[in-house]
Amino acid sequence: MDEAGVVLGRSQAGPSNPLRIGFGAAIGAIHEASRQALVQAGLPGYTAAAALCAGLAGAGPPESAEKIRALLASEFPKTKIEVCTDLDLALAAAGAGAVIVLLAGTGSFAVGRNAAGETARAGGYGSQIGDEGSAYDIGRRAVLTAMHENDRTGTDALLGQRLLRELGCANWSEVKARAQAASDEVFPRLFSVVAMVADWLETPSETSEETAARNEARGILRAAALDLASLTENLAERLQLRETRFVIAKTGGMMGRAKYLESAIDERLREAFPLAEIGSLRTSPAEAAARLALGLLASGDNAEH
Repeated sequence: MDEAGVVLGRSQAGPSNPLRIGFGAAIGAIHEASRQALVQAGLPGYTAAAALCAGLAGAGPPESAEKIRALLASEFPKTKIEVCTDLDLALAAAGAGAVIVLLAGTGSFAVGRNAAGETARAGGYGSQIGDEGSAYDIGRRAVLTAMHENDRTGTDALLGQRLLRELGCANWSEVKARAQAASDEVFPRLFSVVAMVADWLETPSETSEETAARNEARGILRAAALDLASLTENLAERLQLRETRFVIAKTGGMMGRAKYLESAIDERLREAFPLAEIGSLRTSPAEAAARLALGLLASGDNAEH
């Protein structure tokens, strides 16, 4: 983004949560995304950004944020740097006013702000404790459903076959071993399989196996939708938004990829919040980060928060 706020280039790289993948890998991903953005903008390779804002999951603990800032300062020595959380970016991208941002991706959380400017969050506890309704949780539930079916019949039903094929595994023992070694690389990727099966259209010629697979997938997604809506309900209760007009902005890697899931989420949210406007973020979190970086330039300070 230039000083006038015009977006010159966009890019993406790998994951950047240092608490999941390590600080070195996270900084490497940010460096690669920055390099690609400069290329997209048509700028010379030696160009140094005047300011950079990194809004990362895992940057909440002060010691983590300071370590990220120090590493970024070393990687971008000529750049003013601000470090915040992905929650901060979500609120910035939602615009002004009372809002709850519901994020559903590899993890899940909700962050909100009421008309008085008070903010709060719900969820985001990580896969070992929570992340209910996330891609990780959906993948885990799908594997468990398929394994239970195998226990019951001694064979894999259609949904289980699709899950095994996606992972390139011959059996559930292989899946178990891979999940124990690196669950983040196993469960989230299965969300796309569940979403695809749940969105299968009913046809007169479909087999009983296809019907059963769709019903299983939809059951998993209905449970996820309930969990995601509950995050919003808990946060609305805390911020005293339940009987008011406010915006619910949905975002994250799962949104736009599963019609059945989003329909189930919207249905639950409309029941709970008839006065709310359900939509999406007004801008992307990346663009919100760039605007925060512009603010850093205007302030003349090198932020450490």
